[in-house]
Amino acid sequence: MARPVWNPPNPWLARALEREEPPPAAELEVQEEEAKSALSRNESPDLPFRWSLNPYRGCQHACAYCYARPTHQYLGLGAGTDFDKKIVVKVNLVELLERELARPGWRREPITFSGVTDPYQPLEARYRLTRRALEACARRGNPVAIVTKGVLVRRDAELLARLARGPGARVFVSIPFADAEVARALEPGAPTPDERLETVRQLTAAGVPTGIALAPLIPRLSEVGLPALVERAAAAGARHAFHVLLRLPAEVLDVFRARLEEALPLRAGAVLAALREMRGGRLQESRFGERMRGRGARFGVLEDLVLLACRRNGLRVAGDEGLGAPEAPRPVQGSLFGDEPSPLGPHDGQALP
Repeated sequence: MARPVWNPPNPWLARALEREEPPPAAELEVQEEEAKSALSRNESPDLPFRWSLNPYRGCQHACAYCYARPTHQYLGLGAGTDFDKKIVVKVNLVELLERELARPGWRREPITFSGVTDPYQPLEARYRLTRRALEACARRGNPVAIVTKGVLVRRDAELLARLARGPGARVFVSIPFADAEVARALEPGAPTPDERLETVRQLTAAGVPTGIALAPLIPRLSEVGLPALVERAAAAGARHAFHVLLRLPAEVLDVFRARLEEALPLRAGAVLAALREMRGGRLQESRFGERMRGRGARFGVLEDLVLLACRRNGLRVAGDEGLGAPEAPRPVQGSLFGDEPSPLGPHDGQALP
């Protein structure tokens, strides 16, 4: 069932219109654009990559917690259903990427697909921008990392395996929840957790190094079934993992709170209270070095649950430097490619600035 159009007020617009009649259902609208560049450089020390590539603006997976929602407001759109349904496609992305990879100064550093919105959302079946961009990277011998919930990544398993045997490739399948009902409530456009675990299995069978993203960790929701989820992911072939605590920047808080209270009303208060405890009394932390992780005993217990489950099942976790003192600082995300020797050769570990 289509959700009605709803967006929190856009702070970049001078005025907002009030509807007197009930809002219509949000329908998919696709806008094609000519982008100015393909690669984006990350300057944040919190993120595990330097270069990213985003074929699409907005995301059909409609995850209520997506930190990228405010970016739609810079386009004069909304951070709510506009982000889920008004998708912008960068139709010239591959041509731009070819040009940028051919520059004399390019060092063939790893490129993360996507960093902002999912490169394998449903529109990829039509536009094939992610596929064609990966082919460009393969031609240029450029390593890649992918984070996705989309099952369409299975289509490119052979190409990704070829990249893995050459310059390097790794795919992280994002599975924040073991509970399918919670996933449906907060990620209504994304494949089920079982479908994502099957994606891990198929990619691994094809020879693609695969991991899972336990991201975002949402207190009172992510803990349920997490050890069994990690065990199933390891059985499917995952060998790497990373985790990030829920972030709710700007209007993302409004969207997340509204969806949480609508879909999981009996749990909403406990979720927000636990998040406040992990964020030092706030629901959002924007400071570099702090925004991707929590603090205090409750966060320590949640993080140790993740690390113990991963250790028990042989998954390498970026920043796992031992369990214990909850207040002891742990590194924020390391490279998506990890620290162990890999096919990336001299480029390995260069994803962080």
